[in-house]
Amino acid sequence: MTSKMVIRQPQPVMEARDSEEWASGTCDCFDDVPQCCLAFWCCPCFACKTSKEYGEDLCLPLLEIFGCCIPPITMSMRASMRQRYGIKGTMCMDCACATFCTSCTWCQMSREIKSRKIQIVLLNAKNT
Repeated sequence: MTSKMVIRQPQPVMEARDSEEWASGTCDCFDDVPQCCLAFWCCPCFACKTSKEYGEDLCLPLLEIFGCCIPPITMSMRASMRQRYGIKGTMCMDCACATFCTSCTWCQMSREIKSRKIQIVLLNAKNT
């Protein structure tokens, strides 16, 4: 008689979030002071870091240097984040935030990424 060992592969455990709102407001910079300081003093560096954390190209925000009045990358990243996380809002609001509060908008997106991180829990394999 032979014994057979069955091993189950670890499965990711996803945390669902029911909120259709941003985890923090655009001007809630004191929720994460170090990040807001970096965004204030070196917004291009902070935008690149946040873009990379979101899964986009690291240098994508640098394309805004060639933009006109409305920062297109900031606006599109904010709209993309709203779409991905199911957050209510409008393109008009994304445009206003990107145009008048670029640093604060990048901070808000960074905080959102942190708050929406999906934790993966590894399960132990057991013999049966």
